[in-house]
Amino acid sequence: MLEPLRALLAEPRPPDPPARSRRDLALVAVLLVVVPVEGLLRTDVSDRVATVIMTAALVPALLWRRERPLPTVAVVFAGSWIFAVLVGHQPELVSGAFVLLLAHAVVRWGSGREMVAGVGLILVKVAATERGTDLVAGFLVMTAVFALAAAMRYRSRLRARELDQAKLLERERLARDLHDTVAHHVSAMAIRAQAGIAVSRTTPEAAVDALRVIEAEAVRALGEMRTMVRALRDREPAELAPSPAIADLAALAGPSPEGPEVTVEIDEGLGELSPAVGTAVFRLAQESVTNARRHARHATRIAVRVSAEAARVRLSVSDDGDGGGVRGGGFGLAGMRERAELLGGICEAGPAAGRGWTVTAVLPRGLA
Repeated sequence: MLEPLRALLAEPRPPDPPARSRRDLALVAVLLVVVPVEGLLRTDVSDRVATVIMTAALVPALLWRRERPLPTVAVVFAGSWIFAVLVGHQPELVSGAFVLLLAHAVVRWGSGREMVAGVGLILVKVAATERGTDLVAGFLVMTAVFALAAAMRYRSRLRARELDQAKLLERERLARDLHDTVAHHVSAMAIRAQAGIAVSRTTPEAAVDALRVIEAEAVRALGEMRTMVRALRDREPAELAPSPAIADLAALAGPSPEGPEVTVEIDEGLGELSPAVGTAVFRLAQESVTNARRHARHATRIAVRVSAEAARVRLSVSDDGDGGGVRGGGFGLAGMRERAELLGGICEAGPAAGRGWTVTAVLPRGLA
């Protein structure tokens, strides 16, 4: 029993709470109008002027509910408690239900200690100021608000973990691709060193020693690289197939039973592209085409275009399907952005003008 409580108290605040927005300001402005209007129209409100002033004075606390959830709860609920003690009744305006947003915020955005303190303060206040059926209703409403906030909090945490997992998987794939690229060059070093040894009879002895050092270093580098990638893959067997390049994009072209036909257009002048960047372009195009085939409703075509610039290469994958929100839950796109950023580039995706979806990636020709 104590261990879960300690874990709850040690829980930090959720990262990156939404900043104060125009909607928050609009909500406060609307409430500052609604509260006095309700006070004027309702004839069954006791101490009408005091009730309206008290309720309106607490409305601006909504602006700080995410940044300072516990202080806002303490100010609002303690203030209404003091008001109830002084005048002998609770504020009776329906518009005062905005306090539920504060109860939601302390569980959604507060730390573990703030949650415990805020929930305790709210429940004590309800118990001290309500009676009979109002007390039961108050507990039920607050419990529902707390449960909703907790569900949203832990759903957001689960999504963040899934997003991190998608990024880690993309890092693993990138590490494998970089390994294959480096291994190709290091293997060439080893072959050249062996060839140098084979013809060393006509060269000075020092050259033979240097060639042997090159060979030993190349073999050692390959072994260390394989060990690193094996650890990244969680001891899965290494793939022996070479890493794909831009030339392999042609394999994506053509009709498919899984979706619309794919066309591939590659500009000339990409011969000096870094192998790692070429592999990244293929991976990004492959993921984009897969997403389009799965999620582009009523699409008739998918166009892949790779264009060469002075120091960059630009990839564009577009379809003519129905537009909409983020496709595939957003994790595939997160992995694509992660790969592009690791190579010093950018990757963006979103609805195209008029119809369809477009993924655009810009990568440097060489590794950043």
